Amino acid sequence: MTIKVGLFGFGRTGSVVAGEIIRDSECELEWVIRQTPSHHNEYASNLLGFDHLEGKIIHFKEVDFDQFFKENPVDVIIDFSSSSAVSEYASVVKHGCKIVSAISNYEKNDFEQLEMLSQQTAVLYSPNITVGINFLMEASKLLQKIAPHADIEIIEEHFRGKKDVSGTALRIAEQLGLDKNEHVNSIRVGGIVGKHEVVFGLPNQTIRIIHESHNRAAFGQGAIYAAKWIMGKEQGLYSMEEALSLMMTQSNSPQQEPIAIR
Repeated sequence: MTIKVGLFGFGRTGSVVAGEIIRDSECELEWVIRQTPSHHNEYASNLLGFDHLEGKIIHFKEVDFDQFFKENPVDVIIDFSSSSAVSEYASVVKHGCKIVSAISNYEKNDFEQLEMLSQQTAVLYSPNITVGINFLMEASKLLQKIAPHADIEIIEEHFRGKKDVSGTALRIAEQLGLDKNEHVNSIRVGGIVGKHEVVFGLPNQTIRIIHESHNRAAFGQGAIYAAKWIMGKEQGLYSMEEALSLMMTQSNSPQQEPIAIR
């Protein structure tokens, strides 16, 4: 069965994510909603070099969202836009749509709205939806249990223009029970896509767990994995860790068939 996808965001990352969705034979990009009017009514597929029409681009100011979702239904919305976009697709739950949110940093009110939506549909939220970063988090938690007295520092490196502290780094700090203001260190240089490092300082040795995204396609592949996984879920707020079954290995719950990661 083909999964119909609606995408919010067509910027630096969103456009790469669109290309990954179009390439995936199990997904179909129905439409793309973006904040700027650039390429309104054009097709993402054409802009990205494909020879067919897929993913019509729509400026959000041109949309009556409730009517739009009724006339252009999708199975899942993937959000790579901004914190406030959740208000724009709040009505989508009426139409049975699921949500995958990859927003790095949510404003408090916007995240509360996302949590409210999860009471009506399945929502997967991850500030960094790459498969590898979630393995890093699980490995870090395991090492912390093995060496509970280790000094721990988190280092995040991103491209020069990124202003906010990495939401992923804050999530890692939260998962490890660390004060984010004291243990998260930020570096902004050049065109780094994204690098996260957890440093464990022990007597006579140092352990470093590192994840680096070399291409934004990794975000698209992670989002597609999440979208396929969430198709079989009831309403609720899920994490990427759960989608990778990393947390579920400690329970007796049956696991679904693995989803291929390209």
